[in-house]
Amino acid sequence: MNTISPLGPNTPRIALIGECMIELQQRADGSLQQSFGGDTLNTAVYLSRELGDGATVDYVTALGDDSFSDAMCQSWSEEGIGLDMVQRLPGRLPGLYCIQTDASGERRFLYWRNEAAVRDCFTTPAAAPILAALPDYDVLYFSGITLAVLGDEGRKKLIGTLIEARQRDARIVFDNNYRPRLWSTVEQARTAYREVLPYVDLALLTVDDEQALFQFSDCAAVFAAYEQIGTPEVVLKRGAEPCLIRCGGESFEVPALRVEQVVDTTAAGDSFSAAYLASRLRGASPAEAAEAGHWLASRVIQVPGALISRG
Repeated sequence: MNTISPLGPNTPRIALIGECMIELQQRADGSLQQSFGGDTLNTAVYLSRELGDGATVDYVTALGDDSFSDAMCQSWSEEGIGLDMVQRLPGRLPGLYCIQTDASGERRFLYWRNEAAVRDCFTTPAAAPILAALPDYDVLYFSGITLAVLGDEGRKKLIGTLIEARQRDARIVFDNNYRPRLWSTVEQARTAYREVLPYVDLALLTVDDEQALFQFSDCAAVFAAYEQIGTPEVVLKRGAEPCLIRCGGESFEVPALRVEQVVDTTAAGDSFSAAYLASRLRGASPAEAAEAGHWLASRVIQVPGALISRG
Protein backbone atom coordinates (compact mmCIF):
# COMPACT_ATOMS: atom_id res chain seq x y z
CA MET A 1 0.00 0.00 0.00
CA ASN A 2 0.99 3.63 -0.47
CA THR A 3 1.80 5.91 2.43
CA ILE A 4 0.59 9.50 2.37
CA SER A 5 3.63 11.47 1.27
CA PRO A 6 4.41 14.49 -0.92
CA LEU A 7 3.17 13.89 -4.45
CA GLY A 8 6.09 15.56 -6.18
CA PRO A 9 6.36 18.81 -8.14
CA ASN A 10 3.12 18.40 -10.04
CA THR A 11 -0.14 19.82 -8.71
CA PRO A 12 -1.98 16.90 -7.07
CA ARG A 13 -5.52 16.14 -8.16
CA ILE A 14 -7.83 15.25 -5.28
CA ALA A 15 -11.41 14.01 -5.57
CA LEU A 16 -13.71 13.83 -2.57
CA ILE A 17 -16.81 11.67 -2.92
CA GLY A 18 -19.98 12.15 -0.94
CA GLU A 19 -23.01 14.23 -0.14
CA CYS A 20 -23.67 17.90 0.54
CA MET A 21 -26.99 18.83 2.12
CA ILE A 22 -28.96 21.93 2.97
CA GLU A 23 -27.97 22.79 6.54
CA LEU A 24 -30.32 24.45 9.02
CA GLN A 25 -28.69 25.70 12.22
CA GLN A 26 -31.22 26.16 15.02
CA ARG A 27 -30.48 29.19 17.17
CA ALA A 28 -31.34 29.72 20.83
CA ASP A 29 -34.46 31.75 19.93
CA GLY A 30 -35.74 28.97 17.66
CA SER A 31 -34.90 30.70 14.38
CA LEU A 32 -33.02 28.84 11.66
CA GLN A 33 -29.86 29.87 9.80
CA GLN A 34 -29.57 28.19 6.40
CA SER A 35 -26.28 27.10 4.86
CA PHE A 36 -24.78 23.97 3.31
CA GLY A 37 -22.78 21.10 4.74
CA GLY A 38 -21.84 17.44 4.68
CA ASP A 39 -18.82 15.56 5.97
CA THR A 40 -16.81 15.13 2.77
CA LEU A 41 -17.91 18.52 1.46
CA ASN A 42 -16.72 20.17 4.68
CA THR A 43 -13.38 18.44 4.23
CA ALA A 44 -13.24 19.50 0.57
CA VAL A 45 -13.75 23.15 1.49
CA TYR A 46 -11.12 23.16 4.21
CA LEU A 47 -8.72 21.16 2.03
CA SER A 48 -9.13 23.65 -0.80
CA ARG A 49 -8.45 26.51 1.59
CA GLU A 50 -5.39 24.76 3.02
CA LEU A 51 -3.81 23.84 -0.31
CA GLY A 52 -4.92 26.81 -2.43
CA ASP A 53 -3.31 26.78 -5.86
CA GLY A 54 -1.09 23.89 -4.77
CA ALA A 55 -3.74 21.31 -5.65
CA THR A 56 -6.87 20.66 -7.66
CA VAL A 57 -9.79 19.74 -5.41
CA ASP A 58 -12.92 18.32 -7.07
CA TYR A 59 -16.15 17.21 -5.44
CA VAL A 60 -17.98 14.12 -6.68
CA THR A 61 -21.72 14.05 -5.99
CA ALA A 62 -25.19 14.32 -7.51
CA LEU A 63 -27.58 17.24 -7.00
CA GLY A 64 -30.91 18.32 -8.37
CA ASP A 65 -31.78 21.09 -10.82
CA ASP A 66 -33.29 23.33 -8.10
CA SER A 67 -32.20 26.71 -6.74
CA PHE A 68 -30.56 25.17 -3.64
CA SER A 69 -28.40 22.97 -5.86
CA ASP A 70 -27.51 26.04 -7.94
CA ALA A 71 -26.45 27.87 -4.79
CA MET A 72 -24.36 24.92 -3.62
CA CYS A 73 -22.43 24.82 -6.87
CA GLN A 74 -21.89 28.56 -6.76
CA SER A 75 -20.52 28.40 -3.21
CA TRP A 76 -18.21 25.50 -4.06
CA SER A 77 -16.86 27.32 -7.08
CA GLU A 78 -16.14 30.34 -4.89
CA GLU A 79 -14.15 28.04 -2.60
CA GLY A 80 -12.03 26.85 -5.53
CA ILE A 81 -13.66 23.42 -5.72
CA GLY A 82 -14.05 21.92 -9.19
CA LEU A 83 -17.55 21.05 -10.41
CA ASP A 84 -16.76 18.79 -13.37
CA MET A 85 -17.64 15.68 -11.35
CA VAL A 86 -20.98 17.00 -10.09
CA GLN A 87 -24.09 15.52 -11.71
CA ARG A 88 -27.31 17.56 -11.91
CA LEU A 89 -30.34 15.25 -11.99
CA PRO A 90 -33.60 16.76 -13.31
CA GLY A 91 -36.46 16.82 -10.83
CA ARG A 92 -34.31 15.75 -7.89
CA LEU A 93 -33.34 17.59 -4.69
CA PRO A 94 -30.41 17.55 -2.25
CA GLY A 95 -30.85 16.21 1.27
CA LEU A 96 -31.51 18.44 4.27
CA TYR A 97 -30.47 18.36 7.91
CA CYS A 98 -30.94 20.48 11.02
CA ILE A 99 -28.32 20.97 13.75
CA GLN A 100 -29.45 21.44 17.34
CA THR A 101 -26.76 22.11 19.97
CA ASP A 102 -26.87 21.84 23.75
CA ALA A 103 -25.25 24.14 26.32
CA SER A 104 -21.87 22.38 26.01
CA GLY A 105 -21.79 22.62 22.20
CA GLU A 106 -22.61 18.98 21.53
CA ARG A 107 -24.87 18.58 18.53
CA ARG A 108 -27.89 16.56 17.51
CA PHE A 109 -28.80 16.06 13.87
CA LEU A 110 -32.23 15.70 12.27
CA TYR A 111 -32.12 14.40 8.68
CA TRP A 112 -34.34 14.47 5.58
CA ARG A 113 -32.33 12.63 2.94
CA ASN A 114 -34.05 9.42 1.78
CA GLU A 115 -34.81 10.81 -1.70
CA ALA A 116 -31.61 12.83 -2.09
CA ALA A 117 -30.10 12.89 -5.59
CA VAL A 118 -26.75 11.59 -4.33
CA ARG A 119 -28.25 8.12 -3.88
CA ASP A 120 -28.04 7.73 -7.67
CA CYS A 121 -24.60 9.29 -7.97
CA PHE A 122 -22.95 6.19 -9.43
CA THR A 123 -25.95 4.50 -11.06
CA THR A 124 -27.02 6.97 -13.75
CA PRO A 125 -25.78 6.81 -17.36
CA ALA A 126 -23.99 10.11 -16.74
CA ALA A 127 -21.95 8.45 -13.98
CA ALA A 128 -19.99 6.28 -16.43
CA PRO A 129 -17.46 8.95 -17.52
CA ILE A 130 -17.09 10.11 -13.92
CA LEU A 131 -16.27 6.60 -12.71
CA ALA A 132 -13.84 6.23 -15.61
CA ALA A 133 -12.05 9.46 -14.69
CA LEU A 134 -11.68 8.88 -10.95
CA PRO A 135 -8.76 6.40 -11.11
CA ASP A 136 -6.60 9.12 -12.70
CA TYR A 137 -6.72 11.27 -9.55
CA ASP A 138 -3.79 11.29 -7.15
CA VAL A 139 -5.98 11.10 -4.04
CA LEU A 140 -9.50 9.74 -3.56
CA TYR A 141 -11.27 10.63 -0.31
CA PHE A 142 -14.55 9.19 0.95
CA SER A 143 -16.29 8.41 4.23
CA GLY A 144 -18.60 5.99 5.97
CA ILE A 145 -21.46 8.34 5.11
CA THR A 146 -20.44 8.07 1.44
CA LEU A 147 -20.72 4.28 1.73
CA ALA A 148 -24.19 4.56 3.26
CA VAL A 149 -25.74 6.99 0.80
CA LEU A 150 -24.39 5.30 -2.34
CA GLY A 151 -26.37 2.11 -1.70
CA ASP A 152 -25.41 -1.43 -2.68
CA GLU A 153 -24.91 -0.83 -6.40
CA GLY A 154 -23.07 2.43 -5.90
CA ARG A 155 -20.75 0.84 -3.33
CA LYS A 156 -19.84 -1.94 -5.75
CA LYS A 157 -18.88 0.63 -8.37
CA LEU A 158 -16.90 2.60 -5.79
CA ILE A 159 -14.89 -0.49 -4.84
CA GLY A 160 -14.06 -1.16 -8.48
CA THR A 161 -12.90 2.44 -8.78
CA LEU A 162 -10.71 2.17 -5.67
CA ILE A 163 -9.05 -0.98 -6.98
CA GLU A 164 -8.24 0.61 -10.33
CA ALA A 165 -7.09 3.86 -8.72
CA ARG A 166 -4.64 2.06 -6.44
CA GLN A 167 -3.28 0.16 -9.43
CA ARG A 168 -2.43 3.59 -10.84
CA ASP A 169 -0.68 4.56 -7.57
CA ALA A 170 -3.43 6.77 -6.17
CA ARG A 171 -3.71 7.32 -2.41
CA ILE A 172 -7.02 6.28 -0.85
CA VAL A 173 -8.19 8.18 2.23
CA PHE A 174 -11.14 7.10 4.38
CA ASP A 175 -12.93 8.81 7.28
CA ASN A 176 -15.03 6.25 9.15
CA ASN A 177 -17.98 8.56 10.09
CA TYR A 178 -20.44 5.84 11.09
CA ARG A 179 -24.07 6.97 11.31
CA PRO A 180 -26.30 4.05 12.44
CA ARG A 181 -29.53 5.58 11.11
CA LEU A 182 -28.18 5.47 7.55
CA TRP A 183 -27.91 1.68 7.64
CA SER A 184 -30.59 -1.02 7.80
CA THR A 185 -28.53 -3.03 10.29
CA VAL A 186 -25.12 -2.80 11.94
CA GLU A 187 -24.17 -6.00 10.09
CA GLN A 188 -24.84 -4.29 6.74
CA ALA A 189 -22.56 -1.43 7.73
CA ARG A 190 -19.80 -3.75 8.95
CA THR A 191 -19.88 -5.65 5.68
CA ALA A 192 -19.63 -2.46 3.63
CA TYR A 193 -16.72 -1.12 5.69
CA ARG A 194 -14.83 -4.41 5.55
CA GLU A 195 -15.18 -4.49 1.78
CA VAL A 196 -13.43 -1.12 1.29
CA LEU A 197 -10.88 -1.05 4.12
CA PRO A 198 -8.30 -3.27 2.37
CA TYR A 199 -7.85 -0.52 -0.23
CA VAL A 200 -7.34 2.36 2.23
CA ASP A 201 -3.92 3.99 2.66
CA LEU A 202 -4.88 6.55 5.31
CA ALA A 203 -7.67 5.85 7.79
CA LEU A 204 -8.94 8.90 9.70
CA LEU A 205 -11.03 7.36 12.45
CA THR A 206 -13.24 8.68 15.22
CA VAL A 207 -12.76 6.30 18.12
CA ASP A 208 -16.41 6.46 19.25
CA ASP A 209 -17.57 5.44 15.78
CA GLU A 210 -15.13 2.53 15.66
CA GLN A 211 -16.37 1.26 19.01
CA ALA A 212 -20.03 1.68 18.02
CA LEU A 213 -19.58 -0.16 14.72
CA PHE A 214 -17.08 -2.90 15.56
CA GLN A 215 -17.40 -3.10 19.36
CA PHE A 216 -13.68 -2.57 19.93
CA SER A 217 -12.81 -2.61 23.63
CA ASP A 218 -10.18 0.13 23.44
CA CYS A 219 -7.85 2.05 21.12
CA ALA A 220 -5.28 -0.74 21.13
CA ALA A 221 -7.90 -3.08 19.70
CA VAL A 222 -8.65 -0.58 16.91
CA PHE A 223 -4.99 -0.35 15.96
CA ALA A 224 -4.62 -4.12 16.07
CA ALA A 225 -7.54 -4.57 13.69
CA TYR A 226 -6.20 -2.07 11.17
CA GLU A 227 -2.72 -3.55 11.41
CA GLN A 228 -4.21 -6.90 10.47
CA ILE A 229 -5.98 -5.28 7.51
CA GLY A 230 -2.66 -3.72 6.48
CA THR A 231 -3.59 -0.02 6.63
CA PRO A 232 -0.23 1.82 6.65
CA GLU A 233 -1.39 5.03 8.35
CA VAL A 234 -4.12 5.22 11.00
CA VAL A 235 -5.22 8.29 12.95
CA LEU A 236 -7.62 7.98 15.89
CA LYS A 237 -9.47 11.25 16.54
CA ARG A 238 -10.67 11.58 20.13
CA GLY A 239 -12.21 15.04 20.44
CA ALA A 240 -10.53 17.06 23.19
CA GLU A 241 -8.22 14.15 24.03
CA PRO A 242 -4.89 13.63 22.21
CA CYS A 243 -5.21 11.92 18.84
CA LEU A 244 -3.36 8.64 18.45
CA ILE A 245 -1.38 7.78 15.33
CA ARG A 246 0.24 4.63 14.01
CA CYS A 247 2.41 5.02 10.93
CA GLY A 248 5.57 3.34 9.68
CA GLY A 249 5.60 0.93 12.60
CA GLU A 250 5.59 3.76 15.15
CA SER A 251 2.82 4.83 17.54
CA PHE A 252 2.49 8.22 19.18
CA GLU A 253 -0.04 10.77 20.42
CA VAL A 254 -0.50 14.48 19.69
CA PRO A 255 -2.37 16.61 22.24
CA ALA A 256 -5.41 18.62 21.17
CA LEU A 257 -5.57 22.37 21.74
CA ARG A 258 -7.51 23.60 24.73
CA VAL A 259 -10.59 25.69 23.86
CA GLU A 260 -12.21 27.78 26.57
CA GLN A 261 -15.69 27.82 25.07
CA VAL A 262 -16.95 25.22 22.61
CA VAL A 263 -19.83 26.64 20.57
CA ASP A 264 -20.50 23.88 18.04
CA THR A 265 -18.52 20.69 17.37
CA THR A 266 -19.97 20.28 13.85
CA ALA A 267 -17.19 19.57 11.33
CA ALA A 268 -14.48 19.33 13.99
CA GLY A 269 -13.40 15.95 12.64
CA ASP A 270 -13.87 17.00 9.01
CA SER A 271 -11.64 20.03 9.42
CA PHE A 272 -9.02 18.02 11.32
CA SER A 273 -8.94 15.53 8.46
CA ALA A 274 -8.53 18.30 5.87
CA ALA A 275 -5.62 19.95 7.65
CA TYR A 276 -3.99 16.59 8.39
CA LEU A 277 -4.18 15.44 4.77
CA ALA A 278 -3.07 18.81 3.40
CA SER A 279 -0.05 18.81 5.70
CA ARG A 280 0.94 15.26 4.76
CA LEU A 281 0.68 16.07 1.06
CA ARG A 282 2.97 19.07 1.66
CA GLY A 283 5.55 16.83 3.29
CA ALA A 284 4.80 17.23 7.00
CA SER A 285 5.30 14.35 9.40
CA PRO A 286 2.23 12.68 10.90
CA ALA A 287 2.83 14.51 14.20
CA GLU A 288 3.11 17.88 12.44
CA ALA A 289 0.01 17.08 10.41
CA ALA A 290 -1.94 16.25 13.59
CA GLU A 291 -0.90 19.55 15.13
CA ALA A 292 -2.28 21.33 12.06
CA GLY A 293 -5.47 19.30 12.32
CA HIS A 294 -5.96 20.17 15.98
CA TRP A 295 -5.34 23.85 15.27
CA LEU A 296 -7.96 24.08 12.53
CA ALA A 297 -10.50 22.02 14.48
CA SER A 298 -10.02 24.29 17.51
CA ARG A 299 -11.06 27.26 15.39
CA VAL A 300 -14.02 25.49 13.84
CA ILE A 301 -15.63 24.50 17.15
CA GLN A 302 -15.68 28.08 18.38
CA VAL A 303 -18.29 29.19 15.83
CA PRO A 304 -21.70 27.79 14.85
CA GLY A 305 -22.14 25.68 11.72
CA ALA A 306 -19.85 23.47 9.70
CA LEU A 307 -17.89 26.07 7.72
CA ILE A 308 -16.17 29.05 9.31
CA SER A 309 -15.49 32.25 7.41
CA ARG A 310 -12.38 32.40 5.31
CA GLY A 311 -9.49 34.41 6.66
